[in-house]
Amino acid sequence: MKRFCLWFAIFIGLAGVLLLSKVDFPQKKQIKKQEITDTSSLSNKPTEKRAIFFSYIELSHYLLDKSEEEAKQNIQMVLDNMQENYFNMLLLQVRSFSDAIYPSNLFPSSRMVVANEGDAFSFDILAYFLSEAHQRDIEVHAWVNPYRIRNSVDTDNISKSNPALLALEEGYAKSIEGKGIFYNPAREETKQLILNGIQELIDNYPIDGIHFDDYFYPDAAIDDLEYQAAHQENQALSHDTFRLNQVSDLIQRVYTLVKTNNAHLLFGISPEGNIDNNYTSNFVDTKRLMKEKGFIDYIMPQIYFGFENERKPFLQTVTEWNNLILNDDVQLLPALAFYKVGKEDTYALKGKNEWIDHGGDIIKKEVLVSRNLSHYQGFSLFRYDSLFSSDEEVQTVVKEERENLKEALQSF
Repeated sequence: MKRFCLWFAIFIGLAGVLLLSKVDFPQKKQIKKQEITDTSSLSNKPTEKRAIFFSYIELSHYLLDKSEEEAKQNIQMVLDNMQENYFNMLLLQVRSFSDAIYPSNLFPSSRMVVANEGDAFSFDILAYFLSEAHQRDIEVHAWVNPYRIRNSVDTDNISKSNPALLALEEGYAKSIEGKGIFYNPAREETKQLILNGIQELIDNYPIDGIHFDDYFYPDAAIDDLEYQAAHQENQALSHDTFRLNQVSDLIQRVYTLVKTNNAHLLFGISPEGNIDNNYTSNFVDTKRLMKEKGFIDYIMPQIYFGFENERKPFLQTVTEWNNLILNDDVQLLPALAFYKVGKEDTYALKGKNEWIDHGGDIIKKEVLVSRNLSHYQGFSLFRYDSLFSSDEEVQTVVKEERENLKEALQSF
């Protein structure tokens, strides 16, 4: 405890200096090496995980309406950019809307990569990503959005082969005005569909891990019927606790499935950076997941805040997450907000101009500070297009931020 207090005092004292200087934060801690022996592992893999989110937005940008040759060239370009900038982990969104970017017996092809949901692929996108990434010593984690079906309530573009139609018909999916269409987290049919989808990925592709994002409970009333039935059996059970238990149950079952198939595969989640919101709106019991064994290999909280954020200052928030990890097998990989570089951060209140005034050096400093935390094993950036932006308004500062970070990664 005394040692932690000393470190915390050092962090506070140096935070201001870090914001104003280019001096590297002292690196006191060694990153643990991962023992990986299966045939899908990467050779000479760096110990610090350096991840980039590649979302359905990027998939649409680089693959939709492209010829097979153009699409493959774009995938190569993306991975070359990652390699040249010392990144070694791709969070590839393989399922964003109850669909798939790979041939699946469970989900239709994604509108993000084909003209219409359910259309045939010209080539296996996931297989090609994996082949090219592994040649560059880049891990590929299959990023799955477990519950989301659509961002609107329009069902016209849902294909007949999408399991969402059956779920809507049988009541384990719900249309929520103003939000979209979602699977009900409290239904066993939902959980089994998600587990089957992950099993299919593991069976058919040499992926390096499974990743869930922060979209957990979509609606406060989606599971009313299931909660009422559970409450009749246990009068002391609150609705909030019931919801937390549903998400924990799925995560625990996914972890067990992953490890049963391959002990070296990783499973992690990326919850909201505001810990309270995970309990009041998203209903993911992050403290339990970081304390007990058998849930996750890594936690990737979305700490999308600057040092001057009045509500959630970065240093305080990332330290809070680190200190909540009571299971030493859980790695901390903070997700950082590269998308804010050069832009106003309205919700930061007095710190809203930080990414403009100090842009070009914030992400590097967040990585340097985080490296000293006891459970730190790497970081991630949201998202690919933000790093390689063609937006002329922020292009200069984005390039400066990227080059400064590259320097910190190259020398570590």
